[in-house]
Amino acid sequence: MANDRLASLADAIGRHTPGDGGRTTAVPNLRLARASAPTDFLPVVYEASLCVVVQGSKEVRLAGETFRYDSAHSLLVSVDLPVTARVVEASPGRPCLVARVMINAAVVGEFLADGPPPLRPGPPARALGVAPVEPPLLDAITRLVTLLNAPEDIPALAPLVLREITYRILAGPHGAKLRQFAAAGAPAHRIARAVQWLTDHYAEPLRVEELAKRVGMSPSALHLHFKHVTTLSPLQYQKRLRLQEARRIMLGEGLDAGGAAFRVGYESPSQFGREYRRMFGTPPGKDVAALRLEALPT
Repeated sequence: MANDRLASLADAIGRHTPGDGGRTTAVPNLRLARASAPTDFLPVVYEASLCVVVQGSKEVRLAGETFRYDSAHSLLVSVDLPVTARVVEASPGRPCLVARVMINAAVVGEFLADGPPPLRPGPPARALGVAPVEPPLLDAITRLVTLLNAPEDIPALAPLVLREITYRILAGPHGAKLRQFAAAGAPAHRIARAVQWLTDHYAEPLRVEELAKRVGMSPSALHLHFKHVTTLSPLQYQKRLRLQEARRIMLGEGLDAGGAAFRVGYESPSQFGREYRRMFGTPPGKDVAALRLEALPT
């Protein structure tokens, strides 16, 4: 039965991913991806979402931790996180197929308002975790993907299915983690607010004392809980966001290293160059040139 469910979902995703790469869809908060070969680890920012690998397998690294998930497991990302990720198992005949459902914080809050079990005291959980995929959740995701076959039904039915998926996540093995990040006043919720502010203002100077005050924590508590949730300090988190955005700008908009550095908040091009090389392994110009070369058709 489990194999039948996975085969049905794989077929649905395959019909809407004719080529490799990730893509948004006509269904709000649903993204699909396909890869026909394994990849190296690549830096990426994962938004708050549930990711299900229907075929193949992937690995995600968050600082020194590696999370592997396949068709038997799902990955929950509770807040936006700069990570590195790679496709582990994929081939042209059996590509890696992925469905990602973005988490709607407002819907989570509505379920929490109905009186979920109280949270146990303790430090906030990691913002990223792997858990088994339960059949009801898999069925709901399949119904969401198959809505792409009937675009006229999407406006009426997609919000209902997305709401069900949120309920299934909260009721399943990821539930305690997601509740921590959505429960107002909980340390994890405060860290989620700090992450959101950093995501929205990554190019601005960061003063940890002001950020701590903004989310109602002391600077020491912010640093402690932020690192527990993301494995990074607030400054390290901001730096990764800046460097990944600079790479995207240079690759997608053709800006040079100096212009990209200034755009993302660096005042010193030399500092930007050093930190870029430390993160990506090569200087900005050489790295972007190699990426463009890889993208050329063969």
